[in-house]
Amino acid sequence: MKNSVKPVKDIVRIGIIGTGNMGSGHIRTFESGAIPRAKVTAICDIDPRKMGKFSQEYKRFTDSRELIRSGEVDAVIIATPHYFHTTIGVDALDNGIHTLTEKPISVHKADAEKLIAAHKRNPKPVFAAMFNQRTNPQYQKIRDLIQSGELGKIIRINWIITDWFRTQYYYDTGDWRATWGGEGGGVLMNQCPHQLDLFQWLFGMPQQVRAFCDIGQFHKIEVEDNVTAYMKFANGATGVFITTTGEAPGTNRLEVAGDRGRVVLEGTNADINWTRNVQPLEDFRMKTQEMWARPEVWNVTIPAHGNGDQHAGILRNYVEAILDGKPLIAPAEEGIRAVELCNAMLYSSFTGKTVDLPLDPAAYERHLKKLIRSSTFRKNATHDLAGKEVDMSGSSSVFK
Repeated sequence: MKNSVKPVKDIVRIGIIGTGNMGSGHIRTFESGAIPRAKVTAICDIDPRKMGKFSQEYKRFTDSRELIRSGEVDAVIIATPHYFHTTIGVDALDNGIHTLTEKPISVHKADAEKLIAAHKRNPKPVFAAMFNQRTNPQYQKIRDLIQSGELGKIIRINWIITDWFRTQYYYDTGDWRATWGGEGGGVLMNQCPHQLDLFQWLFGMPQQVRAFCDIGQFHKIEVEDNVTAYMKFANGATGVFITTTGEAPGTNRLEVAGDRGRVVLEGTNADINWTRNVQPLEDFRMKTQEMWARPEVWNVTIPAHGNGDQHAGILRNYVEAILDGKPLIAPAEEGIRAVELCNAMLYSSFTGKTVDLPLDPAAYERHLKKLIRSSTFRKNATHDLAGKEVDMSGSSSVFK
C-alpha cells in the first residue's frame, strides 16, 4: 500500500538535523543531484558556525523542534550525536514528518522501543534507518544463499571486523565522542552498528551472548575499544564477533559454515568464496561407511563487485518510499536488533555473565545510567576537524 503522506508537487523537502560529518555528507549528496525528486530546504545545528559553509538558500535553525514545526520540510534526516536520534525522531514522527535516522537508531533498547512506539502511534510517515551496508552486493548474495536454503543449516559464524583503526586525535575531536553520556558506547555503538545490523539481517538473532569488552585498552577513553563476543542460536549454531579500533592494518573477514559448505568474504569489493559440499554435510556424516572420509567439495567463486549504492542508495530509497510507497531497504524498526546486540555484549561484559535474549531493556537502561552518573572521565579540550582547538567546557549534552 502506498504511503498516504505525500509532499506537494512530488518533491520531497528535506531537513538535515546535525551538520557534522554525516549531515554535511548528506547535504553534499543532495546538492550533487544524486537523489531525484528531493531537495534540502532546511538545516539545523546547535552551533550556527557549522552551518556557515552551506548555501544561504537553506532555512537555518538551531532548534530541531522549530525546524520540524516550520512547514519548510516534509522529511528529516537525523545526523546528531546518538542520544538525540530518539528524542528528535519521536518529535518528528509525532508531528507527521517522514524520518530517517543515522545509525544507531537509539543508544539502548528502551529508547529504541520509544521510537518504534512513536511510529506505531502515527504510522503514516516513512521511518527509515541509514543502514547503507545493506546495499552491498556481497552481503545481499550471502543473504540470498542463506534464505534460499543453498547453504543449508548454519553451523558456525565468525566475523572479524578489526579494520576500524582510530587515533587518539579522532577521539579528541568532540566532547561527546567515546563517552557513556555522549555516545553510549565505543566501537560497538559508533563503528559497528552496520555490522551488527548485517549480522542479524543475515543470521537472525542469537539466544545467548557472552562478551568481553575492554574499556580503553588502546585509547584514553571510558568506553570499549576492543571486543570479543560469543553467541549461541536456537538451532545450535554458534557465532563469534571480534572488533576493535586499536588494530592496524586490521581485518574484515566473514566466514559462515553451513550444511552445504563454507562461505568466506574477506575485505570489501571482493568476490565470495564458497567451498561447497556436493553432498549435504549432515547426510554425509550419518550415512558414509568410511572411517576417514570427507565430503567432496566444489570451489565456487561468486562474483560480487562494487560496494553498492551505499548512502545515496538509502536516500533514494527513502524518497521513493515517501513518493511511491516503495518498500524500505532498511526499515528503522529493524534497527532495534543491532541496538540489542550491542547492549547485550556490553551488559554481558560488565556483569561477567551470559546474557539471554531478548534483553531486559529496563535493566540495561539502569546500568547505562549508572555508568553515566559514576563517570569521572573528562576531556579538557577537543579539536574540531579543521585542527583548531576549541573549548568544549560549556557544551551541553542536550541537542535541541
